[in-house]
Amino acid sequence: MSDPTQRSTSHISSFAALGRLIRYARGYRRQIIAATTCSIINKLFDIAPEILIGVAIDVVVNQEDSFMASLGFETAREQITALAILTFFIWAGESLFEYLYQILWRNLAQRLQSDLRQDAYEHAQKLDMSFFETHSSGQLVATMNDDVNQLERFLDGGANAMIQVLVTVVAVGAVFFVLSPLIALLAFTPIPLIIWGAFYFQRKAGPLYADVREKVGDLSSRLSNNLGGIATIKSFTAEQREAERLKASSEAYVEANRKAIRISSAFIPVIRMAILAGFLATFTVGGMMALGGSLNVGAYGVLVFLTQRLLWPLTGLAEVIDLFERAMASTQRILNLLAEPVRVRDNGREVLPEPVRGDIEFEKVGFRYAASGAGISDISLRVPAGSTLALVGATGSGKSTLVKLLLRFYDPDRGEIRIDGKPIGSLSLRSLREAIGLVSQDVYLFEGTIRENLAYGNPQASDQEIVEAAKTAEAWSFIRELPDGLATPVGERGVRLSGGQRQRLSLARALLKNSPILVLDEATSAVDNETEAAIQRSLARIGHNRTVVMIAHRLSTIVDADQIAVIREGRVAEAGTHAELLQKDGLYAAQWAVQTGHALP
Repeated sequence: MSDPTQRSTSHISSFAALGRLIRYARGYRRQIIAATTCSIINKLFDIAPEILIGVAIDVVVNQEDSFMASLGFETAREQITALAILTFFIWAGESLFEYLYQILWRNLAQRLQSDLRQDAYEHAQKLDMSFFETHSSGQLVATMNDDVNQLERFLDGGANAMIQVLVTVVAVGAVFFVLSPLIALLAFTPIPLIIWGAFYFQRKAGPLYADVREKVGDLSSRLSNNLGGIATIKSFTAEQREAERLKASSEAYVEANRKAIRISSAFIPVIRMAILAGFLATFTVGGMMALGGSLNVGAYGVLVFLTQRLLWPLTGLAEVIDLFERAMASTQRILNLLAEPVRVRDNGREVLPEPVRGDIEFEKVGFRYAASGAGISDISLRVPAGSTLALVGATGSGKSTLVKLLLRFYDPDRGEIRIDGKPIGSLSLRSLREAIGLVSQDVYLFEGTIRENLAYGNPQASDQEIVEAAKTAEAWSFIRELPDGLATPVGERGVRLSGGQRQRLSLARALLKNSPILVLDEATSAVDNETEAAIQRSLARIGHNRTVVMIAHRLSTIVDADQIAVIREGRVAEAGTHAELLQKDGLYAAQWAVQTGHALP
């Protein structure tokens, strides 16, 4: 399924994408002007030798009556010597400015692609969690990596080629009209056809290259998902099936490229015949005029050489347009990502006053997910500083939604959440999230060592502090038995560790952050009974000076909570202590009876 933010750009002109790119790159104006100037000067020097050849022919034929003689060079030898010196400086100038434009364009390409990738990544980090829940990570990686690289390839060579083709047409055209307006008209006759052909192929190729970018994103997504789920693939012996699905995605990419290549490849043969018509017109008509004496022989030589210099480079438009279309399709996707609205804005300027007590209050909070319509309604809860709130209920009842709202992964549709009396919307995201340590059911460990993962929330932590946090989370016992201890690599997503080990490291990481509020989203779900008991002991120790919000399915882990709230269909169905809820003989009591084996048959 294609990513909605990476929608097809067939209805948007590639030149509109170029306009958006130019607006984005306005900070690079000086570099662009300098690179463009060097490209123009280089092309003018590049054209000059053809003119000098015609002047040399004029010297050989007319000698003392040549064009060079009118400039003060009396003898033919002086004229040839002057032309030789001038040729040397023209070639040196051409080489110098070729070096300069290549340096400028390539450095600009590197700088712009780096900044685009960085801006896209930083913008993506600001997007709310719903964006990542509805968009493929493979597509996002393809946008930030492959699409940015496509733009870099165009800036490396395509931009210079487009500028130099334009300079060639203008400069050569001026020389033609000075020497012979008739020949100029004949030579320029194919150019409207060539330009029309270029735009025709551009319109045909644009949607095809947009489809190519979609397909490469789908392919990246497939590869990312399969490599991340390799254990599941192996356990279901689905290697062949997944290989065939990857082949289908790869073949779709090949087919999309084939259609684009078929269009771009047709450009050169068509344009070649138009170029031939212009060249033959100059060659024959100019030759007849030179034989008749109405056109200087040297001027005829200049026109013949410049006709080739004018028309043949236009065949390169096919490659340039190919680069341009690929780059603009990619640019559209990058800029679409950058234009994705930030729904949870970091507009708060306040910070929580120190010391943060951790008093939490949900007041008539309501929220609905746009995609599913699920959510919570009119929830009011108070968690006094230093107390423990446990949230229980069926899957999908809204427990995790409360945690996401507390961390401002989403903003509530109604109501207000306050910490220490301050609405969280008035706080900076940094101040809010630094006050909360999260231990999620889905533990994510970064590729690196155990030490690096534990210190993720507190990079300046000493080894002693790391060890103390690991001991509190009952993780030190297995860490010290590893051959490299804290220096042990965990592998991608912690693949080298067991689920229980990853969970304990996640808890230690949150403890090392030393936040006044600790959120445990089914933090003991992936551990055995012995480890769960150990974690419960550590939670009993650390809960005295922290506010703890726990989400749990195992009711045995929350019997000591100061307050238990049963969430049902997005509302608080009942609340109280463990003893109070058992006395009510309601939902909690029924679930307790099931889990402890005392349910009625």
